[in-house]
Amino acid sequence: MSTDYDFIAEQYKRAKLQPWRTHVETFTFLQHIGNLDGKNVLDLACGEGFYSRVLKSRGARDVTGVDLSEKMIALARRQEEETPMGVHYEIGDAKTLRSNKQYDLIVAAYLLNYAANPQELGAMLQTISHFLKPGGRFVTVNSNPHLDFSSAPSYKQYGFETAVSGEWKEQAPIKWRFHLEETVIEIENYYLSAATHENACRAAGLHSIRWHRPTLSEAGVFEYGAEYWSPLLSQPPLICLECSK
Repeated sequence: MSTDYDFIAEQYKRAKLQPWRTHVETFTFLQHIGNLDGKNVLDLACGEGFYSRVLKSRGARDVTGVDLSEKMIALARRQEEETPMGVHYEIGDAKTLRSNKQYDLIVAAYLLNYAANPQELGAMLQTISHFLKPGGRFVTVNSNPHLDFSSAPSYKQYGFETAVSGEWKEQAPIKWRFHLEETVIEIENYYLSAATHENACRAAGLHSIRWHRPTLSEAGVFEYGAEYWSPLLSQPPLICLECSK
């Protein structure tokens, strides 16, 4: 069963502030998103709007954030009211969302890993293809399908852990546990192989498929030292996927 973010919206917002998010995830993701000047952007699985706001502040002309969780969208809208940036937020399911609008760029932070099977993954990528302009790009940061999570190292020093129950195989559930000061929150997603992702991309009309391993910011090295990041970077639980229409 996938995670119901309506119950953990505030806590997950705080989990986005863990240092690995800043120095590895966000640093890598923004590198591969690249120049945003004048671009029309759709942020799928936007949560409380963290990346939607970042992309708008970095020069995107128009940003729309979409998420399945009503409470996540409520948080995003509240922050837009408090600090207006011109970001629009909608409640919607990435497997079925449709409209006539098209975008230069679609981004997603941890969307595809919620596909429980190849059919759901295909539906998400068909939605992405539907909304992309010809020549447009899709860039996502996602759970790493190249990693065997059943034998992954401990990531507890970074504020989270991963675990697999049962046999490591296609569609195996992966649990992520985030350790916050006052609580632990658990999120479940699913393993689908890199080949399954690439086949689904091609079936949706997406091409030029590229995987990008995470990289570390200079600020992260300065603040913590390179050795601190070694377990995370040598067996990274996250990865970026980029493709075009």
